[in-house]
Amino acid sequence: MEVINKPELTILQLGNSIKVVQIEGKAGMRMPHHYCTEEAVIVVKEGQAMLTMPGHSKLLCEGDTFIIPAKKEHTLKIQKDFKALAIMAVESKINFI
Repeated sequence: MEVINKPELTILQLGNSIKVVQIEGKAGMRMPHHYCTEEAVIVVKEGQAMLTMPGHSKLLCEGDTFIIPAKKEHTLKIQKDFKALAIMAVESKINFI
């Protein structure tokens, strides 16, 4: 069975309607297939990672922003030490597949 060394997720802020989650990991880490129950905005603070969704891949680099649609399955493979913020609704959940 493959062991996946996945990035760390930390809630930084929790408001009445939105939350800010920090995604941080080292090169070579990978988040397994998952989806968010609500739309999420990703803001890349440093590093580089490949975001892969069915039919679409996006290289995320420092300074990039990207909106991940609700319930859209995706993975994240970190290429350079990575730190990003995911901004989403408070009730939003990340479900691993």
